[in-house]
Amino acid sequence: MAEELKILKQGAEAKLYICKYLDRPTLIKERFKKNYRHPDLDATITKERIKNEARSIVRCKTAGVRTPSLYLVDFERRRIYMQHFENSITVKDFIINIVKKTEQNDAGDTENVLNSVATMIGHTVKKLHENNIIHGDLTTSNMLLVEKKPKGTDDDARWLQINNIELVMIDFGLSYVDSSTEDMGVDLYVLERALISTHNDFPNLFNKILDAYKNYSKHNNVKEILAKFEDVRARGRKRTMVG
Repeated sequence: MAEELKILKQGAEAKLYICKYLDRPTLIKERFKKNYRHPDLDATITKERIKNEARSIVRCKTAGVRTPSLYLVDFERRRIYMQHFENSITVKDFIINIVKKTEQNDAGDTENVLNSVATMIGHTVKKLHENNIIHGDLTTSNMLLVEKKPKGTDDDARWLQINNIELVMIDFGLSYVDSSTEDMGVDLYVLERALISTHNDFPNLFNKILDAYKNYSKHNNVKEILAKFEDVRARGRKRTMVG
């Protein structure tokens, strides 16, 4: 049974709680009811999104992509119970709070560490796409760095020990399974826009990720995916110019 719930975060689509479930640190994602929709339609849409999220998480395991383990899907209460990583930091916070800080203090080789993280991201996104998983919301807030062997310290330097860090993908609430190279291109474009808006101090970060994506494997559709990405990017620029 789940113990007392502690709210972690509230977003536009769901509340996140942390608790102990079967004596394990657990994250509960509870989707809101949308009162502006007909109740039957809302229930159908919510159930389908929960199913898509759970399906993507399970599919990731087969693809060799690290995600939270799935513990329970409760359609009645609109909840997914999954693993909570206590020794973790989002890639967003890692870049903003640790990479920037260490660069300012001229401490350590942060460029190599950041390049390693970019490579992890590129490889991981390519694994998703090779297994027809469209994430739908690729941002650095939806990627965690997790300690393989927790150091038991709050020292920021532990996140610079790249050999002890692995990447975990989270928040598959907008994900679905599809082989469309157009949708994979959109996935990459969403990531690029997220990096530009959040990490504009590191303008080469997306290029590092894209290089790792291209070089991860010679899957025969990579050229088509990148061509679709360029098409989507061009359309995005045109919309920006037109307003």
